[in-house]
Amino acid sequence: MDTSLGPPVSFWFDGLPDPENPARSSAEPRAALDVCIIGGGLTGLWTAYYLAKADPSLEIAVLEKHHVGFGASGRNGGWCSALFPRSATSLERQHGFDAAVRMRRAMIETVGEVGRVTALEGIDCDFAQGGTIAFARTPTQLSAARSEVEEARRFGVDAVELWESPGPHDAAIHGVAGAIGASFDPACARLQPAKLVSGLAEVVESLGVRIHERTEVLNWGPRRVTYRSHSPGETARTATLTAATVVVATEGYGAQLPGVGRRILPLYSLMIATEPLPEEFWDSAGISHGQTFTDYRHLLIYGQRTADNRIAFGGRGARYHWGSSIRPEYDHVERVFHHLRRCLSDLLPASAEAEITHRWGGPIGVARDWHASASFNPATGIAFAGGYVGDGLSTTNLAGRTLSHLITGHQSPLTELPWVNHASPRWEPEPLRFLGANTGLMGMALADTEERLTRRESVVAKMLGPLVGH
Repeated sequence: MDTSLGPPVSFWFDGLPDPENPARSSAEPRAALDVCIIGGGLTGLWTAYYLAKADPSLEIAVLEKHHVGFGASGRNGGWCSALFPRSATSLERQHGFDAAVRMRRAMIETVGEVGRVTALEGIDCDFAQGGTIAFARTPTQLSAARSEVEEARRFGVDAVELWESPGPHDAAIHGVAGAIGASFDPACARLQPAKLVSGLAEVVESLGVRIHERTEVLNWGPRRVTYRSHSPGETARTATLTAATVVVATEGYGAQLPGVGRRILPLYSLMIATEPLPEEFWDSAGISHGQTFTDYRHLLIYGQRTADNRIAFGGRGARYHWGSSIRPEYDHVERVFHHLRRCLSDLLPASAEAEITHRWGGPIGVARDWHASASFNPATGIAFAGGYVGDGLSTTNLAGRTLSHLITGHQSPLTELPWVNHASPRWEPEPLRFLGANTGLMGMALADTEERLTRRESVVAKMLGPLVGH
């Protein structure tokens, strides 16, 4: 593998063919395009896929600074879920009950759509829809689980279940230390994100879309993009192309680019992966293939059982960096890796002796109101999607379908969803941004401590709720 950018960006790329395909970086983009997509992650690739399917005559190019899947698309936890950054109740307050119901249904349908397309196109990404188990380990967490199930039913989702002990799901509940209950949402699939992004890139290329890696976008505006190509062994070249439509699909990395800036805050999430674990471990844990898992703490954790029987486990806790800076060294924070290992051993004690074989991280994109959006301005020809707050593995697919309809002028239920053309407020300038973001992270950790000590719902969490989409 070309190591000019360091080791593989995540466990998911380890063992896959070299993601930096030299053939992709050798050709210059055409000077005039119908659609120029900035960013070779899942938002950009899904948008290219649905546009090419809708109109094969379109000249579409994807420009990527590194290689496809370099950002969050190739580093995430592998949850293809129906989660949206803003809760349904929060969406109801802002957009009304019917809009919140439509958004919830669209996210559930998106999980099935990813499964449908990957099967149709022969993308082997270990897709298995086994649902999500969210464990409750204290009475306060069990109350939160009950509230979540009640909320789902109020918005027309009857498939979300509450598991309490004693009951028929005791084997799954008691596989986690101290668990007294859980919620189960079937609308989630486990998958291998690097396989998905690599396979999808090959599919869109087969549809005539051109992908240009090592092509850094410097600036853009209505119907123009200025870029610099920097392929190995070649002299860097700066040029400007024209495009009827410019799609900005940069997620957290957009915070450092003109035209996005304070619209997105890059917040780091880190992960670890264990060695493959024996079947006896998984039998005792009660976690089946295709299932993802979490619990009801406030400082988020998330895990999955991989296709080769590892635990891929991640969570928040890494601080926000001044000026929305993004650097390779921020992907590795020993304090957070130790925290994740402790959390995993606490949750699944039988994993305590398992070797940690991989550690990685990267930035996710957070809008000021934690409200993801998909937008298009026909007057300027500029489209944007992002602000997924870590829920992007499925939401990118919905974004791709939605943007394809908006760009082609196709009116549909997707173009009427409440996130369409939603404009989030911009993040505050420094130092307010630095203080606010890191205070929020500390607040979530404090809320967990408060609940452990008081055994009551956290007052701190209630205060922070409106700031994090609740």
